[in-house]
Amino acid sequence: MEKQEIQNLIKDLIEKTTIKLEDVSVVEDNPNSLWVSVQVGEPHLFFSGDGEGLHALNHLVHRIVEANNMRKKKKEDQDPSSAETGNLGVIVDINGFQKKRVDNIRAVAHMMSERARYFKSNIEVDPMSAFERRIVHEFLSDAEDLETESVGSGRDRRVVIKYVGGL
Repeated sequence: MEKQEIQNLIKDLIEKTTIKLEDVSVVEDNPNSLWVSVQVGEPHLFFSGDGEGLHALNHLVHRIVEANNMRKKKKEDQDPSSAETGNLGVIVDINGFQKKRVDNIRAVAHMMSERARYFKSNIEVDPMSAFERRIVHEFLSDAEDLETESVGSGRDRRVVIKYVGGL
């Protein structure tokens, strides 16, 4: 799916909820992800229940984009390089909620990584969703003296930040 099609999809989905849509724009665009910022009049409807509405919207968008990309690949004789957005990860942010959440997770990752360095030991972070764990792994991926690993299962799955030395 092209970026404009994704924006239109998000716009259509939100308008079907009868929530007043103010703006849809692409904030961050890199080869692996597309960050779409949405401004709405009643954001609390997406944030109640620890952001369940926003999570559901993101899930719908991911599924639709994924299904569209699979159809496109089949039409183009299974040539994976021909799909314009390929395995593009789309993140929908309503009124800056996701941005604040990502910033908070990065702050926790930074604090815990400093703790692992100071104590020269492994530090376990509280259980997180797959999305949150991915943020921690990506945030610490360039640290030469640290490694990250997800352990546990289900709701207890968490990131362990391991000090491996080096610096």
